[in-house]
Amino acid sequence: MNFNSFEEILDFAIEREKQAVSFYRQLADKETFSASKQTLAEFVEEEKKHQVLIEEFKKGNRSVVEYDYEWIPDIKRSDYFVDMKYEPGMDFTEILRLAMKREEKALRLYNVLATKTDDADCIKLFKVLAQEEAKHKQMFETLYDDHMARLGD
Repeated sequence: MNFNSFEEILDFAIEREKQAVSFYRQLADKETFSASKQTLAEFVEEEKKHQVLIEEFKKGNRSVVEYDYEWIPDIKRSDYFVDMKYEPGMDFTEILRLAMKREEKALRLYNVLATKTDDADCIKLFKVLAQEEAKHKQMFETLYDDHMARLGD
């Protein structure tokens, strides 16, 4: 990833969040189980918040980096799964695995983007977004564990 400007970094991040919104919307639209559908719809809204956060930051609203950091434990479930592509008809277990990997990659991306700028506020923004993605990853890993427990695994 090579960027020529601060704006290019932000535009890249905005585009990634738009892709995440689209991804979770597609999953939610195709999911038939109502609880799963609701969970995925909530992630659509979460990713929209990230998109707006970056867009507001790009417009000059630096207050978005005022954030209380907290330690998010890494359950590391996604470390044991290979990358997957969405295919219609995937069961909920596979969807959770796919979502975990996606959030893991987003977390890594924001940590990398934080190294691509020397703007202190931009670095804070990417650390905020990394923490948010860590929360999402943890949520999907916890959902996965709970789901597997219900299945008797």
